[in-house]
Amino acid sequence: MLSTKENLYETLKGGHPDRFVNQFGYLKMLPDPIFLGLMGEGDLQPGGTKKTGFGVTMCWAEGTPGPFPMCEGEHKLLKDITEWKNVVKMPPTEYSDEAWAPFVAMADGVDRDKELVTAMVMPGVFEKLHYFMGMEDTMINFYEEPEAMHELIDYFTEYECANAREVCKHMHPEALFHHDDWGSQRSTFLSPDMFEEFIVPAYKKIYGTWKENGVKVIVHHNDAYSATLVPAMIEMGIDVWQGPVKENDLPELVKKYGGQISFHCGLDNGKYDTADWSPEKIEAGLREFFDTVGTKYVIPGFTQGGEGSAFAGAYECATETIDRLSKEYFK
Repeated sequence: MLSTKENLYETLKGGHPDRFVNQFGYLKMLPDPIFLGLMGEGDLQPGGTKKTGFGVTMCWAEGTPGPFPMCEGEHKLLKDITEWKNVVKMPPTEYSDEAWAPFVAMADGVDRDKELVTAMVMPGVFEKLHYFMGMEDTMINFYEEPEAMHELIDYFTEYECANAREVCKHMHPEALFHHDDWGSQRSTFLSPDMFEEFIVPAYKKIYGTWKENGVKVIVHHNDAYSATLVPAMIEMGIDVWQGPVKENDLPELVKKYGGQISFHCGLDNGKYDTADWSPEKIEAGLREFFDTVGTKYVIPGFTQGGEGSAFAGAYECATETIDRLSKEYFK
């Protein structure tokens, strides 16, 4: 039986895995001081709010799957993009050896022959923009203030590259799990041309820095329609797109791009992580996914950006079902 790590690499290269890579089981995600500084103090729970390390107020409304930034009215931190240098102050990336020690110990405790030590970054470059100024101003500023937007994106990029160098120096991760949503369920937020101008150069630097410092697998979360951006994702250096929803035409994406990028998806949370979820619906969804997409270059699981589900038991049911179906699809 292959180790989790061996089975992942066989899956990514279209080789001979002996089972499905199961949801997030292939990533040993570990925190670090920079990640915790960016997230802000305290544990945000449904019904609560808190401020992140860069001052954005996050709210987790009751009955919703997760938190969202409050960036309108009094909560909007950046009201004029041309004043960003006076407003945007990112948390530190340098910490003492003493601060790093417990996180280094976590990484040292992982059996690296079997599992991938994984760093985490969230939110990403595009999300940082709308966290500060709201979605409407962000989209308008791409057109009306492109120079200032390029400057702010460059600032975020340098911050993320510094983050990468520090984490790699201390914890030596083999994988990165990075969040940045780039679309809705129906379309991307930016056209491919605008995405290529503003976002691609940033991520080529960011993901290039992680890989230059030892990371081998870049997993990017984006639970949206972004099929038109897949060539850009490959250009950026993404190895696994985590979260593509069904509207992306997954069989076509795997057929066209398998071998250049892999896809972690299959169960859209909006369809299977619902109040009326059932083991039967989850199994039917997985069977449809496997029968139409196949077993190469895919990691089955929910599309949300992390372990767990909005409705208790759904994630665990999917994990058990994937394990059981592995015996059928990998005879």
